Amino acid sequence: MSVVLETTLGDITIDLYYEERPTACKNFLYLCLQKYYNFCLFHSIQTNFIAQTGDPTGTGRGGESVFRELYGDQANYFDMEKKPLIKHRKRGTISMVNNTNNQHGSQFYITLVPNLDSLDGIHTVFGEVVDGWDVLDKINIAVVDHEFRPYHDIRIIHTVVLSNPFDIPSVLRIPERSPSPTIERVKSSRIAFDELFDEDRIQGKTDEEIKDYIEEKEAQARAQILELIGDLPEADMKPPENVLFVCKLNQVTTDEDLETIFSRFGEIISCEIVRDKKTGDSLCYAFIEYDNNEDAEQAYFKMDNVLIDDRRIHVDFSQSVAKEKWKYDQKQRKLKAQKAQPQRPPSPSAKPPKVEEKRRHNHNDDRHDRDRYRDDRGRDHHGRDHRDYDRERDRKYDRNRDSDRDRGHDRGRDRKYDRSRDNNRGHDHRHRRDRSRS
Repeated sequence: MSVVLETTLGDITIDLYYEERPTACKNFLYLCLQKYYNFCLFHSIQTNFIAQTGDPTGTGRGGESVFRELYGDQANYFDMEKKPLIKHRKRGTISMVNNTNNQHGSQFYITLVPNLDSLDGIHTVFGEVVDGWDVLDKINIAVVDHEFRPYHDIRIIHTVVLSNPFDIPSVLRIPERSPSPTIERVKSSRIAFDELFDEDRIQGKTDEEIKDYIEEKEAQARAQILELIGDLPEADMKPPENVLFVCKLNQVTTDEDLETIFSRFGEIISCEIVRDKKTGDSLCYAFIEYDNNEDAEQAYFKMDNVLIDDRRIHVDFSQSVAKEKWKYDQKQRKLKAQKAQPQRPPSPSAKPPKVEEKRRHNHNDDRHDRDRYRDDRGRDHHGRDHRDYDRERDRKYDRNRDSDRDRGHDRGRDRKYDRSRDNNRGHDHRHRRDRSRS
């Protein structure tokens, strides 16, 4: 029994173990007949491990078995089939996902590498991939985020049942045609597959032209993904056309030798052999930047497969955007520095702007300053007049003086304070001091 999964990356043909796993195969087959898996997202792709799908919600927390429609709500899930034990030995093994209760719904996964012994006995193996290995390769190299969710939507578009050994129940509703996608079903915050291609531009073209167009659009999608994850500042950034990449060099070849050899084609801006940071040894490849593109193109045609220091080198145009990214970052740093610079002072002829000084209220200001904050009744914003401040000041000084006298501290300050107060009150401090001695 075989089923074809038509995905956005190509077709995958699956053979089911309907004799060893009748329940799981029946559930999977009936869901395919109902077009349940149409437009399901590969919501989790772990490189060199598994690719998981089968959840209509696209979250990894949904999906129900077909037995719910046959037997009611109590049959949302079915028990896993443990015997006979089938291990994950092959690449492309198909297994139902365990919902942590040894039960299965609609979600399943495809193994991307062989010999995954850690999955044995936990999930029910019910089939294997027999065709579409190039599609598995594309799925395996998909760029994902920290939750293993791909940045580019990879979906199951359609399912085709090639053979069915089971009888179809009469209560099972099977649509006559594949349903059209709904907005809720295909809604995604990632790069959707239908955003890449324009059907009007494909019409009237040959198969080779269509293939080139699809490859170009896929390259644009990969560039957008690199921009999303921060590897590229801009998706439209291209490698420079005047930089050559030279590899398979001899370790004894120096920068000066390489520059001398390649300088006969034109003026060289920079010639650098990449070396190990710790040891300084040559890594046997270099980058050569010419002043113009024509000189770089001429050196590419003339110097490829040339013998230098008993080594046949390989010359190609550089695909690295590190220099362009460095220029972009340098430009952004300059713009940021310009914004951070203080503004120029105005010219002497220009009138200075009026700046109103905001005075902060201070409770310890003198009486003259406190009068500025009084209302028409002579009270401040606390509702007190100047006599309240005088009383509070006297009580404060009296408390400090009494505490200092009790501890025997700073008697000179106390005498000075008493003298000043007696003078203010019109008394002679000498009479007061004589009375204290007597």
